[in-house]
Amino acid sequence: MLTWKNIIHFTVDGNPTPDKRVEKTDEEWKEILSPEQFMITRLKGTERPFSGEHCTSFTEGKYSCACCGTPLFDSSIKFDSSSGWPSFTQPIKENAIKYHKDSSHGMIRVEIVCNTCDSHLGHVFPDGPEPSGLRYCVNSLSIQLDDEN
Repeated sequence: MLTWKNIIHFTVDGNPTPDKRVEKTDEEWKEILSPEQFMITRLKGTERPFSGEHCTSFTEGKYSCACCGTPLFDSSIKFDSSSGWPSFTQPIKENAIKYHKDSSHGMIRVEIVCNTCDSHLGHVFPDGPEPSGLRYCVNSLSIQLDDEN
């Protein structure tokens, strides 16, 4: 189980190696993503709080990267954080997510991106429920739900 200490370690000493890499040009991404998805995933944007389809949904399944399809989170670790964005306590695999120190907007945060294609997902915070204490705060438009078991 990942903890805040692990997350900080990744931001300082390097991220886990992904199982594979997917790299495309901006033009290739624009062909497969909606303009809103492109703004969030490729330009590090964010959606308005409480506006995303996955914010209040607790359908069982796996959440994958909207850009490359890499499995990122499982519904069993999704929780209602009342933050306005879908929240998870752990990634599906330790190497599914990449972590970057983010000093934008006058704050110091940890940005989370898909470790396969570098799609911006959101941020992780140390204020989630036990036992991990983590809250992966994710943009709905950066993930897709596969509810076929």
